Amino acid sequence: MARDNSQYLTPNQVAGLLLVSPITVRQWAQKGMLAAHTTAGGHRRFTRAEVERFARERGVTLADQLDEQQPSVTEVLVVDDDAQLNSYLVALLQTSVEDVRVHSAADGFAAGRLVQAHKPDIVVLDIMMPGLDGVQVCRSIKENPETAHARVVAMTGHHSDQLEHRVLEAGAAILLKKPFASDELLRQCGFLASNSNKS
Repeated sequence: MARDNSQYLTPNQVAGLLLVSPITVRQWAQKGMLAAHTTAGGHRRFTRAEVERFARERGVTLADQLDEQQPSVTEVLVVDDDAQLNSYLVALLQTSVEDVRVHSAADGFAAGRLVQAHKPDIVVLDIMMPGLDGVQVCRSIKENPETAHARVVAMTGHHSDQLEHRVLEAGAAILLKKPFASDELLRQCGFLASNSNKS
């Protein structure tokens, strides 16, 4: 959507775009470095075009342009103690999905640390791991307001209806039975449409 370069901005708005304090903006205006218009009430207003000129001459990227240049990245955490499968899933996600950052953990302690550090959008979680109650891990992710948004795609090689019920009750989106197709994992993570024929 095209911007209206004739719109008038307040010192606070200009400060937000230039990532400086409003006082700095006012000082630039007083020194004539940043042209300002004064309202009948004595308030300074700046045109978008003037702010862009000021930024361009100083090699500064405006905050809203910076947001546009940086695509949002999907944070994914893979948790599995099977090193071969863990590496495969990490490689699958990195090569099949754009703008994704994949982390991996082989135990519950590392998983908990990475969940807190990265607040992942998706957690691919092996439920049956030595010393790890995957159901409890899932529940703790969903009960924490900072991580509750995460989509938990659980997986297991020891499927049972009872386990599936516990996992879904804990907040997982699905419990995949190992072995599963690559497309199925990508689909359950939300990276493939349900009707996709991508191989």
